[in-house]
Amino acid sequence: MNAAVLFASFIMQMLVYFSMHTEKNNSGISFIEQRITGDTIRPVIPGDFADPSVIRVGNSYYAVGTSSEWAPHYPLFKSTDLIHWKQSGYLFPQTPAWASSSFWAPELYYRNGIYYAYYTARKKADSISCIGVATSKNPEKGFTDQGIVLEFHKEAIDPFIIESDGKLFMSFKAYGLDNRPIELLCYQLTDDGLKTVGEPFMLLRDDEKIGLEGQCIIKRNNYYYIFYSAGSCCGSKCSYHVNIARSASLKGPYTKYENNPVLTEYGEWKCTGHGTIVNTAKGEDYYLYHAYSKVDDVYTGRQGMLAKLEWDKQTGWPVIKPISGENPASFKDDFSTGKLNNYWQWDFRHAQPQIKIEKGVLYLSGKPTADNATGIALSVRPYKPNYAITAAVVNNNASLKGLCIYGDANQSAGIGIKNNIVQVWYIKDNEKKVLNAINANAAQPLYLKLAVKDGCKLRFYWSDVAGKWNEIVTGEDYFNAGFLPPWDRSPRPGLLQQGNEPAAFDFFEIRY
Repeated sequence: MNAAVLFASFIMQMLVYFSMHTEKNNSGISFIEQRITGDTIRPVIPGDFADPSVIRVGNSYYAVGTSSEWAPHYPLFKSTDLIHWKQSGYLFPQTPAWASSSFWAPELYYRNGIYYAYYTARKKADSISCIGVATSKNPEKGFTDQGIVLEFHKEAIDPFIIESDGKLFMSFKAYGLDNRPIELLCYQLTDDGLKTVGEPFMLLRDDEKIGLEGQCIIKRNNYYYIFYSAGSCCGSKCSYHVNIARSASLKGPYTKYENNPVLTEYGEWKCTGHGTIVNTAKGEDYYLYHAYSKVDDVYTGRQGMLAKLEWDKQTGWPVIKPISGENPASFKDDFSTGKLNNYWQWDFRHAQPQIKIEKGVLYLSGKPTADNATGIALSVRPYKPNYAITAAVVNNNASLKGLCIYGDANQSAGIGIKNNIVQVWYIKDNEKKVLNAINANAAQPLYLKLAVKDGCKLRFYWSDVAGKWNEIVTGEDYFNAGFLPPWDRSPRPGLLQQGNEPAAFDFFEIRY
């Protein structure tokens, strides 16, 4: 083959390459098809990201998910292609004044230049779960809470918004705490989306008593389709799956699909459910939902998954085809930006952290509640069950300073230094035990490492020289921290301070 032919071949290959990538950049989705048939399906938003909601505005996609008992509330992600997401912040840097806990199932909506965020939380006055609403003209700059939009009997959860014939409607789950079948109910909303109108009407009822929640509604092919979740949502014994029903009218009656469930366990994933559908600029439908990894189990939580909907031209019913994301990256924070990275969260029910960052050092302190045996834990979402976290402690005082795996205020484990003593400890059922302790001779900086295998098998290390690790044995090959996971979320690794004086950290890293 002569030089001219080789050059022409090279130019053709480059044209094809740039054509593919230009198409991807313009449509934001051109390369997704090749991911549908892959043997390995990965999350598009890895780690604990339950009950995801997604919208498209122009060429940008925004997604938000349950934060449960972590603050800041409701992590917000942005993407241009539904595959690659970057966290841009949170819906609420501060807890809404009316709410106390259980920040579940947010739902994004966009209309007339305004972004709406409907969400579930417990009311301070009586702990009843209500639906609130917040608004924004730029979601990346935060939302302004507008208060409660719906309080209904013992609870109202899982809001979803749809516009029909120029009117706004909000569906939700009702009667989940009553001795009667669960119902999906629907209210009309005022034009500004902030109040309900009239009385609710029923969409579906759980006569089989197998669960009914996490719904989203779209109109396609002259039908309204309800995608809803049934089964148990959470924990190692979950049974979540996705069903569909449709009607020619929003108010029903709805006919359930004879081939339900349309999305259940597949490959390495189980307990699929509670998602929303977004339509691309090309007119294609994609479903963002959550699932547990069969391998990672509860130790990485319910992760953000993506699937494409393909509509059968004859029957009108859709087929859901999962799509793979990419391998998650490790994370390191050297605190050089002067502000707290978006990845960090804390258990706001049990601690009010005080955070100061100066000259590349994070100073952590705060006020734990009286029933908090652990202290101030600043944590990140783990993406895989096998990882190691490291940090450098650069001050020495009477407070415990170090690394932890945090399940709840009274379920945690970690390694830290207090005065000159490095200790490995755990807290279970509100009782703290020290597994081992050594004298570190006031070394500064002091490097700590906590290695995690299978989500709960822990080993502990320290060093006064970076990279030269000394293991602190606990009597076994590893410490079994299988008691850590709360019922609805994954335990989280991070930094710890306990005591009256601050902890100072030079860096934190999680490596998979």
